[in-house]
Amino acid sequence: MNNRVLVCYASRAGSTAGVAESIGKTLAENGAQVDVLSMQDVKDLTPYQAVIAGSAIRKSKWLPEAMQFIQTHRADRARKPFATFTVCITLAMSNDAKYRAVVAEWIAPVRALIQPVSEGLFAGKLDFSKLPVNLDTLLLRATVAAGIFPRGDRRDWNAIRAWADHTRPLLLA
Repeated sequence: MNNRVLVCYASRAGSTAGVAESIGKTLAENGAQVDVLSMQDVKDLTPYQAVIAGSAIRKSKWLPEAMQFIQTHRADRARKPFATFTVCITLAMSNDAKYRAVVAEWIAPVRALIQPVSEGLFAGKLDFSKLPVNLDTLLLRATVAAGIFPRGDRRDWNAIRAWADHTRPLLLA
């Protein structure tokens, strides 16, 4: 049986791409054939038994190209197991449970389009050197300076791998 899985992502500064690579590596170590691609490089879902799609959060929602991917491939994704993951620095804040609920609400539009078999929520990496110089970035710098948002790489690689291990049998049953 085909056990080929697509792990695709939408990323602005590379944090989500790194999470996708880790998920793909974990699945491959457990016997799956995995392709890890930017959503913009995916043309066809036919070769895959299952799909994992992930996006960074910007302005309290998935990136536009991630939402476009979900819309564009709606017919194909409806016929195969589909999981999602979201990467957001908000998930690194001190009151984790409160912020997980907030981020879960931000991705409600994704759930309105698809019912994932599993949903991963992961803290990201805040690297100002990879962000554009604009008003949003300046405001983000101010919130970091005020101690509201954490700085640095907050990705929990053990949690990411554990989620991939847990999700694998849901995709390749």
